[in-house]
Amino acid sequence: MSDSETKTLARESLSSRELARSNQNGGDRGLWRGVLRQKLAVIGLVIVGFFAIVALVGPILAPNGPTEQFSEFRLQGPSDEYWFGNDEFGRDIFSRLLYGARISFQVGVIAVGISAVIGIVIGLVAGYFGGWIDNISSLLMDVLYAFPTILLAIAIMAMLGNSLANVMIAIGIVNAPTFMRVVRGAVLTVRRTTYVEAAISVGGSIPRVMWRHVLPNVTAPLIVHASLNFAYAVLAEASLAFLGLGNKPPSPSWGSMVSSSYGFLQLAPWAAIFPGVAIALTVLGFNLLGDGLRDALDPRLRNENG
Repeated sequence: MSDSETKTLARESLSSRELARSNQNGGDRGLWRGVLRQKLAVIGLVIVGFFAIVALVGPILAPNGPTEQFSEFRLQGPSDEYWFGNDEFGRDIFSRLLYGARISFQVGVIAVGISAVIGIVIGLVAGYFGGWIDNISSLLMDVLYAFPTILLAIAIMAMLGNSLANVMIAIGIVNAPTFMRVVRGAVLTVRRTTYVEAAISVGGSIPRVMWRHVLPNVTAPLIVHASLNFAYAVLAEASLAFLGLGNKPPSPSWGSMVSSSYGFLQLAPWAAIFPGVAIALTVLGFNLLGDGLRDALDPRLRNENG
């Protein structure tokens, strides 16, 4: 390729990047406008925001300690003093629910972060290089994806040990294949665009091209997938805690609270109802928010709605 052709291609690459940057800036502003136009997405945003605030300030607002016992009020129903009643040890369910919110959100954030890092790195490399690298990476992810997620998480914890940190690692590893698939599919599309080929032709290094030109253009599906995956991580932590894995008693988590109340559902159903409702609302909120982000980021749906 001659020097003049290279310079022309570089100018086209620059203009393409400038256009993409301007579209991205306008898209960021339009993103939240698109989300706020959808009632269900707004409801999801409100639910997620509420529980996020509870996770941050819940321990400050809790009237009692999470392990503080009031033996004279064991299995007492909701009252003016104990809004959500007491469990089998007389502990305040409302206070434990506030403390448990932080653990559930902590698991969600860290587990999704682990999944995203693993999936993005493998997906970028597999989609960019293709060939045998893509085949081997896809095969490894398919092997992980073939196992039932909870069983695979239990197997990973059996090797790592039973702790809350290992729960986050296990959930992160289990969910990594879905991130890899999302990133790989998007990279395969972006890889052949003009500005990426121009950046390569003018001597851009592979890491720089992947970081500056490919990754920013696959963030839209990642945002949607991460929001939906957060809901699954909260649900997976609750499922593992219900089986006695992860958060160790007497430290509260929503899943362990449901698990510990299983033996006296007929006698004190409120001990399982309130943490169960908290889990359901959190998952519902993230699902509604994820659907709203998907609709706002999909140009076809934006055109249909607007």
